[in-house]
Amino acid sequence: MPIAMRLKRFGRKKRPFYRIVIASSKDPRQGVSIDDIGYYNPLTEPAQIQVNEEKALKWLNNGAQPSDTVKNLLSKAGILKKFHGENQSENTDKVEKTEQSDSEEAES
Repeated sequence: MPIAMRLKRFGRKKRPFYRIVIASSKDPRQGVSIDDIGYYNPLTEPAQIQVNEEKALKWLNNGAQPSDTVKNLLSKAGILKKFHGENQSENTDKVEKTEQSDSEEAES
């Protein structure tokens, strides 16, 4: 079951307020959500964005796919930069480990 990070709309007519939620990609927008990780209020000046960084990084590491809008919000909050930084450090660690094991095998 694919997991998505997306916005769930609240508020009255012409006064939107969104929660950033984790939900199955098959569920409707107003359907059941697995977890709430923050909110977005576009009516304030500047727009108010609050995201639980720990939960967002956990779900991104678990494979949740953010929608285009959520991806923009996460990048404004600085969370995507941290996520990509963690992944790059993990990738370089893996490359270094394989290079070390290859050099050890070559010495043997």
